[in-house]
Amino acid sequence: MKFGKENEKLEFKKTTAELSEGVISMVAILNKHGGGELYFGIRNDGTPLGLDISDKTLRDVSEAVSNHIEPKIYPEINAVYVGDTHCIHVKFEGDNAPYYAFGRAYVRVADSDKQMSAAELKNYILKHNIGHGAWDGDISRKTAADVDVTILSDYIDRANRAGRIDFAYTNNAEVLNRLGVTEDGKLKNAADVLFCGSPNLEIQMAIFAGTERLTFNDINRKSGSVTKLVEIAETYIRNNIRWRVVLDGSIQRKEIPEIPIEAIREAIINSYCHRQYTLSQNNEITIYSNRVEIYNPGRFPEGLTPQDFINGKERSKKRNPLLAQLMYYSKDIESFGTGLKRITEACDEASVKVEFEMLKLGFAVVFYRPDEKFITTKKMSDVVRTVVTNVALKKSEQAVLEAIAKNSTITAEQLAATAKKSGRTVQRYLDSLQKKNLIRRVGSTKSGRWEIVADTESADE
Repeated sequence: MKFGKENEKLEFKKTTAELSEGVISMVAILNKHGGGELYFGIRNDGTPLGLDISDKTLRDVSEAVSNHIEPKIYPEINAVYVGDTHCIHVKFEGDNAPYYAFGRAYVRVADSDKQMSAAELKNYILKHNIGHGAWDGDISRKTAADVDVTILSDYIDRANRAGRIDFAYTNNAEVLNRLGVTEDGKLKNAADVLFCGSPNLEIQMAIFAGTERLTFNDINRKSGSVTKLVEIAETYIRNNIRWRVVLDGSIQRKEIPEIPIEAIREAIINSYCHRQYTLSQNNEITIYSNRVEIYNPGRFPEGLTPQDFINGKERSKKRNPLLAQLMYYSKDIESFGTGLKRITEACDEASVKVEFEMLKLGFAVVFYRPDEKFITTKKMSDVVRTVVTNVALKKSEQAVLEAIAKNSTITAEQLAATAKKSGRTVQRYLDSLQKKNLIRRVGSTKSGRWEIVADTESADE
């Protein structure tokens, strides 16, 4: 398992013997992006090596940061599992640049750290003292030539179908001008993130084995435009939550997710619409055994609570008004200030508990996974992906059923080889499945085939 690649906001160190180099990398990232992540126990190609971690190890990291970075920062430092290996994860933020490591200022260039010259440091300070209005209306370095034609033309089609704009796609420059998102040939930031994206606009997605951030079952990072990242995030959750099938006598199977997909999508879109893009943190999808969290950097509006919007007592307070307007045109958001109410209503209808967490540096929507047993969609066929409460299968029986679903003519010998079990054991599983009226044999022993006659639910072996 590889963890990913180093980039401008992510640094790997093999051991804590590289602690000084790690401190320098943190400062370089802080000065370029305002924060990022550092892992000890991972090679620079993303291969986890692991560490022996004690309380002293974590204190050493904390003290190195405290003693050698100015102005002070207060990172999150935790021991985590990456696959089967134990590593140290340092997550850091700061909005008081420039930062110095061992008395020197550094800046991140690709995945390396460059010491600033006196002239570079002076220019850096002057630039960072310039104030700005709403970020999404500022001018980026991108032009119409940087816009993904497929994304923009699809966006215009959706906005037309929604009846919220009345012109068709012609070419990038003309369409962007009509949308009011260019100035002197350059894109405004809202158009940049929505239609272009960048390697530094990422979403981090992870699955944890339990209810805490300790053992990763999976971790993934993707970069790109907001439009693409919304779809990537939704697909990741779809593929890693549980589904059940309702058999109501109709021709079409009804597959029901444990969390309403419309609520998930609304939360993902809101997380990009309202995030604070000047912070270095990524949007995050984290899936635990008991919940799914969708996080965006950027604090909730001061003096307000989520309940104010759920009750409909407050108007939307838009951090990114131009981006919100663009997403309204394409009906990605239905109307301003109604997202939390729509999420709540969808979850209430599905009897799913949802909470909204106002954090120090961000905001999270937390969906609690129901207690009832579902079958995970990942790595399962449509035939096997279901729940029937009066049938319980061992994992080995489920594996045999899955193999039959993929190949109805599979032989007992082939099943034994696939399952790495003896022929007698596999025959016992086949007999059990037939007794439960879940499979039947059609035709002769040699030239016949298996037929699945009912859906199943897995049970622990």
